[in-house]
Amino acid sequence: MSVGQPTSNAAIAPDSGAGGEPALSDFIGNLDASDREALFGLGHERVYPKAGHVFRAKDPDANVYLLNAGRVKIYQAADAGREVILWFCLAGEIFGLAEAARGGRRTVSAIACEKSAVIAVPRDAFREFLSVRPKAALLCLQVLSSRLRGLSNVIVNLVADEVDTRIAKLILRLGARYGRRAGGVILLDIPLTHQEIADMVGTSRQTVSSVLSRLKRDGVLSIDTHRIQIESEEILAGLAQE
Repeated sequence: MSVGQPTSNAAIAPDSGAGGEPALSDFIGNLDASDREALFGLGHERVYPKAGHVFRAKDPDANVYLLNAGRVKIYQAADAGREVILWFCLAGEIFGLAEAARGGRRTVSAIACEKSAVIAVPRDAFREFLSVRPKAALLCLQVLSSRLRGLSNVIVNLVADEVDTRIAKLILRLGARYGRRAGGVILLDIPLTHQEIADMVGTSRQTVSSVLSRLKRDGVLSIDTHRIQIESEEILAGLAQE
């Protein structure tokens, strides 16, 4: 089935080195035009409502997914009903890759944060596509490597840093990946609840609310309808280094 070009994620900027996530996020946009057309021809589009699961942990899912529009959260369930958020996918990104390489059931879950359109590509067809498209195969390897580096940095931060530092590093990392610069400020293009931030840094929602309130009072951040704006990147980077 032919699928239209996904919305470009122009907001994504190179990683500033503040602790983690990859600069390479727009997988579809980085594909050669011929590779992109061939890959789209292998899949079919599905639309998920907000809070609709693309897949769940332990599902025997045999697809790889390209996010055509919207936002998808990749997470793992933890004890006592909590979630550990691994990363967010924006338009242009690829997810569900791990099982394409090794097979088996899903180990993580993917849920739409808003109405989202994805292209589902059958795993066997995707493998065949990579076998004859070396540039696309290398791009997939870069995506997986970047995500592994990002998650490794998160683990180090959880072990070594106090919660204030973890939150500062997280906001800088999200700003590098999802931020739009406007003058001297950086606006995060994704809405985040205090609970989602807590689930990413391993603390409670109350602690996140306390830290963010202090950062707002100090003029480091402003927040409007769950969207964070970094008012002083310099001060926030200083907190991340403490």
